[in-house]
Amino acid sequence: MKEKGTLYLIPSPLGGDDPADVIPGSVLERIRSIRRYVVEEVRTVRRYLSAAGLRGHIDELEFRELNEHTSHEEVSDLMNMFTDENGNPTDVGLISEAGLPAVADPGALLVALCHSHGIKVVPLVGPSSLMLALMASGLNGQSFAFCGYLPAKSDERKKAIREIEKRSAQLNQTEIFIETPYRNDQMLADLVATLQPQTMLCAAADLTTDSQTIVSLSVREWKRKADFRIGKRPCVFLILANS
Repeated sequence: MKEKGTLYLIPSPLGGDDPADVIPGSVLERIRSIRRYVVEEVRTVRRYLSAAGLRGHIDELEFRELNEHTSHEEVSDLMNMFTDENGNPTDVGLISEAGLPAVADPGALLVALCHSHGIKVVPLVGPSSLMLALMASGLNGQSFAFCGYLPAKSDERKKAIREIEKRSAQLNQTEIFIETPYRNDQMLADLVATLQPQTMLCAAADLTTDSQTIVSLSVREWKRKADFRIGKRPCVFLILANS
């Protein structure tokens, strides 16, 4: 079997202008050594890599997209990136739109494929909005679950909210979920209207940036903040119900 390169899972900033504020120096050094990347969105990653020290060399890099529109056949074709035209092993970097690749991210498909082909996978250190929000929430960090996105329709979303609140109470488990930014305020309104008054609710927006906002209160207390708005900012929601 021909030797192949390594897949490096490269975190990206959650916001801000200087990657060095949240990305370790060792990761930035590794980034500068890789010439092939699988990315969720090329334009975003080009800006990131330029700020990370590759300004003036971006056109020398190879980018392939892996996002929600990528077919399974196209994902399989990405295996060709791990060797060059002469059959030599080539390292590949996987970068998400923000935060950790393969977490709430289609890049997990490539990671799974690499494992099945015996390609070494190396996760690198960087920011996770989910873990940062959990850290800052004051909710249960011993038992928690990520629920992804809740339904977009209000009635279905409220039903899902009641279900995860029930699970949270039964398991004493923090439930974590996210929302498309333009629906943040409707999500917050539905949470406050649907959850029990004693349930704890945290909204953590724009993490690691100058506009970072983290509010963790009981639903009863949230109802006194009727004028609070998250706006169209990346936000993580967390709840913990009383058993």
